[in-house]
Amino acid sequence: MLPGRSRLALDAQPEPMPAWRTIRTELRRLVGETTYDIWIAPIEVQGWDGELLLLKAPAGTQGWVSDRFGRVLERCARQILGASTRIAFDGPKASATRTAERALAPAQSVTGAAFNPRYSFDQFIIGQGNRLAHAAALAVAEHPGQAYNPLFLHAPPGLGKTHLLHAIGNFVNAFSAGATVRYTTAEAFTNHFVTALNAKALEPFKRAYRDADVLLIDDVQFLASKAKTEEEFFHTFNALYERGRQLVLTCDRLPRALVSVQERLRERFEAGLVADIKTPDQPTRVTILRKRAQLDQIRIEDDAVLELIAERVTDNVRALEGALIRVVAHHSLTQRPIDVALATEVMDVMYPAGGSTSLSIEAIQTAVADYYALTPEELVSPSRAARIAWPRQIAIHLARDLSTASLQAIGSAFGGRNHATVLHACKRVSERLHNDQQAVDQIAQIHAQLRGRQADRDY
Repeated sequence: MLPGRSRLALDAQPEPMPAWRTIRTELRRLVGETTYDIWIAPIEVQGWDGELLLLKAPAGTQGWVSDRFGRVLERCARQILGASTRIAFDGPKASATRTAERALAPAQSVTGAAFNPRYSFDQFIIGQGNRLAHAAALAVAEHPGQAYNPLFLHAPPGLGKTHLLHAIGNFVNAFSAGATVRYTTAEAFTNHFVTALNAKALEPFKRAYRDADVLLIDDVQFLASKAKTEEEFFHTFNALYERGRQLVLTCDRLPRALVSVQERLRERFEAGLVADIKTPDQPTRVTILRKRAQLDQIRIEDDAVLELIAERVTDNVRALEGALIRVVAHHSLTQRPIDVALATEVMDVMYPAGGSTSLSIEAIQTAVADYYALTPEELVSPSRAARIAWPRQIAIHLARDLSTASLQAIGSAFGGRNHATVLHACKRVSERLHNDQQAVDQIAQIHAQLRGRQADRDY
């Protein structure tokens, strides 16, 4: 029971079970059939008050489920029930939670059973932005260790890197009898290594990875600045590569941009094929939505619904599918037909039609100045101090990207600078983005703040 809170009653708010069924469908897709059946399927809804979704799992596993799946549960619940939704588990956690977590995490990080059966090559929608990555992944799956080794896939989050990793794993398991496929994330590899190190059990750890015929590693950017883990990963990489075993890695940036990773690892990442995945174009996004609707047996009569969603969500496949799920959830809860009117109403909340319109230079200057604790006056001043010069260059870069102003107008707004200065600032920012992850993160955060302010303005 939650402290200081009475038990929630299902009849206090509209009955959440249709939405819970939709949430469970999304969870099954995200965690895979096996994991879902073991851990998620037994969860029951205890109550819902419009903000808090109270859940209950079997007493012996509740602590493990809460710790291991709490974040993904809440993320899915927010997609369906709204951004303010929170989840909690009713009852005390099992006393053996931490023991179970330590025992299970290493095993799950490398097991082939972790592959999501829905992440197959057949279900991957091919477009201009991902054609090379798909072809390379399929070639690797058909001929492990012979086609491209290593294969390095890079793209921003939500564009299909993990889908292709799971597709390779599923394909090899299905068609390469006796082959051992291991999947892990860089974070899980690190945790497994630290656990083995503390337990003085490095040999079993090494065997778990170095005996693989195909090793799939997700999100290798998280190896950065972990010296001992990088050392172990380097030797694991070499051991597999020298024996002709296949390695496939994914990352959110190019190898040369992993400035906090050892140079010898970056060189090995670049030794095979580096394939990027770009954001899907409008026809590809519509096809992705149509395929998802077919998989979930969702009947959508009017293609204009899919086109509307694809117009609003442009840079993330995961968000694209999440938007469709949200529309379907509202249909389920309200019994309204899935039409353009319903889709527009739902999409206007999270992806307003004006969300991609041009921003003013003044709004950009204010956001950048606030982020770096400067005044707008300092930002446009003649000062060349480092604490001002870099934020000014970022603001100019964003003004060129997010406003419709000419180079001359941008320069004028930044203290009467000329167009050559504007181009120089943009060039400096672009160069730094290739090898400075902190700069990437800073600009992403400012961009997110600007989008949030624009949404507030529009409403």
